[in-house]
Amino acid sequence: MSVREGLIPTILGTAVTAAGFAMTKSPIANKKYANTVLGFGLAHIVLGAIDLVEHRR
Repeated sequence: MSVREGLIPTILGTAVTAAGFAMTKSPIANKKYANTVLGFGLAHIVLGAIDLVEHRR
């Protein structure tokens, strides 16, 4: 089984983005950390998507 390069960071970024979004809606979570997690996840999605497009066959 072959996993395309960039797929794992994209999936990981989706999960981290969802967690960050959930943290931003939580009244007890620190908004600074929630936005950091959200941005980290979005960065993974973008970088994974770049890899997916770059190594398309």
